[in-house]
Amino acid sequence: MKTIIIETSVDLPVEKVWNLWTDPQHIIHWNYAVDDWHCPKAENDLRVGGKLKARMEAKDGSVGFDFEGTYDEVIPNERMAYTLEDGRKVSVVFKNNGATTKVIEAFDTEDINPVEMQRSGWQAILNNFKKYAEKLEAKEKLHFEIVINAKPENVFETMLADKTFRKWTHIFNSTSHFKGSWEKGAKILFIGNDEQGNKGGMVSRIRENIPNRFISIEYLGIIEDGREITSGPKVESWAGGLENYSFTEQNGDTLLSVNLEFNSGSMDEQMVSFFSNTWPQALNTLKEICEQ
Repeated sequence: MKTIIIETSVDLPVEKVWNLWTDPQHIIHWNYAVDDWHCPKAENDLRVGGKLKARMEAKDGSVGFDFEGTYDEVIPNERMAYTLEDGRKVSVVFKNNGATTKVIEAFDTEDINPVEMQRSGWQAILNNFKKYAEKLEAKEKLHFEIVINAKPENVFETMLADKTFRKWTHIFNSTSHFKGSWEKGAKILFIGNDEQGNKGGMVSRIRENIPNRFISIEYLGIIEDGREITSGPKVESWAGGLENYSFTEQNGDTLLSVNLEFNSGSMDEQMVSFFSNTWPQALNTLKEICEQ
C-alpha cells in the first residue's frame, strides 16, 4: 500500500469550497472522473463516526460501485479524514488563501489497479471538482428526487410516454405536452398555452438518452406566441441550460433524481419559488401513476 498526494487550487474562498465538497446536492455534480460516468446519489453525515456514501457508475449502467467511508476527523473549513470500507485512509486539507483555496488530498492505494492509474483517476475527480466549483458562480442549480415503487424501465417509459407525460407535467401547465423525439441529438419542443391561449414553451435538444438510466435535455431557446426563438437577447439567459434525469434502481424501486442547471441571472426568486413548489408535486404525480 502506498499513499498518494494530489492537489488543486480553486478560485473560491474556503467556506464555499468546503460547502461544495461536502454537500450531497453538489457532490453528485462533480464526483466522477470522465464524462460517461456520473454520481447519481450521495449521502454525507459530516461528523466523526458519520459516513460518506456515493454511488459512482457508468451512465449506461454497465459498471458501477459504492464508495463509502467513515469519518475519523472533521474540522470545518480546514480538514477531514476518513477510513474506507477496506481500511484504506483518505484525508483532505483545505488551505485558505483568501480568494483562493488549495485542496490537498491524500489517499492509500489499493492492490488491484496500477498506482499511476489510481493517481490519474483521483486527480481527474479533483480536477472535475475545481471545474464545477469555479463554474458554479455562473450557474444556478435546483435538485429534486423521489423514490418510486417501480422498476427504472417502468418509470422511464411512463415519464416519456405522451399520455402520461401530459398527466405528470400538468402541474406546470394544464396544457403541457411535447412535440418531437426523445432520441439522442433530436430536437424536442415542450409546449403549453397561457391564460390567453398563446402558445409558449421551450425549444430543446436531447443531449443524452441512455434508456432506463439517464436523460439530459439542453435548452436551445423559447417558444413565444407559437414562434421558435433560438437567438437574440430573449434567449441568451436560457440557452445552454440543462435538465438531467437519473434513474437508479434501489432494491426493485427507482430513485429518480432531477437536476436543473440554469445560466446565472435567468432565475429570479419568483421562478425559484415556482419550481420549488411544482417539481415535488409533479414528481409525486409521476410516482402515483407508476405505482398504480
